[in-house]
Parts: sequence; structure tokens; C-alpha cells
Amino acid sequence: MIRSFQILILFHIQKILYKMSDKKVLINNKKANFNYQFSEKYIAGLVLRGTEIKSIKDSSVNFSNSYCIIDNDEIYLKGMVINEYKYGNINNHQTDRDRKLLLNKKEIHQIKKKVTEKKFSLIPIKLFINQRGFAKIEIGLGKGKKEYDKREDIKKRDISRKIREDL
Repeated sequence: MIRSFQILILFHIQKILYKMSDKKVLINNKKANFNYQFSEKYIAGLVLRGTEIKSIKDSSVNFSNSYCIIDNDEIYLKGMVINEYKYGNINNHQTDRDRKLLLNKKEIHQIKKKVTEKKFSLIPIKLFINQRGFAKIEIGLGKGKKEYDKREDIKKRDISRKIREDL
């Protein structure tokens, strides 16, 4: 009786420690921050099929050329490639399909208004898995940077790199 109680306590402690550790898969879109200046950011859920979540946990995702579109009051992510799961079978998922994003209706209407009126672009910034195990994506409303803005960013980066090397 005491032995099973100890095992139960150890199991719960392991479960709590796992939740406390941020075991998140984080995939950043490096091109997004270089090419766009973001004014607002939203976190949305992803509708996934089959073995896509396993491939995301393996970090076999490419969304550097992806973008979001609004169609019938729903937001879809286009151009994101989730590679096939290497241990999957014939029921593996399609690699480059359009994925629906899960947001509240109010958020979708706010985004739709800004995209149509102010000519903002809707670009995915990073992909992560929350503590409950759901895949989430951070999308940003932004405008494209001009060429001289990109040059300024490169200069700032080079200067900060030189300062760090000197120290």
C-alpha cells in the first residue's frame, strides 16, 4: 500500500516538473522580421491532420515564404510546408496544403478591417507548441519595409556585432 502511494506521488511530481519546464518547439520565420515591420501580433491555433503534429515536434517545418489570406471570414495559412513524418505510413499528411487558423470572430474582423483598409499584410512570425500540447502560430499585421530600412537594420546589426566582439 505504501509502495503504490509513493509511486503515485513520484508520478505526479514528474508530471508537474514536465509542465513547469518549457518544452516548446519554437520555429522562427527569420525573413518576416527582416522584410516586414509589425504593428500588431496575434496568436492563433492551427487545424492539423494526421502526423503533422509529430513533424512539428521534430522541427521539420518551413514557413519562410508563407502568408495568410482571409476567405469567408476564415483565415488560412498558405505556403507552409510540414515535411512528412519519417516514421509514418501510407496515411501520412500532405506536405503543402492550406491550413486553417483558429481565432475569435472579433479578432478576425479586426484583422480583416486592417488588411482591407490600411493595406497590411498578414505574415506568420513563429510556430510553437503550448504547455497543453497544441500547435500555435504567432501572426503579425505588418507593412513591407523599404530597401533603405533593410540597409539600416543590417548596419545596426553589424555595429552591435562589432561592439560585442570588442568586449
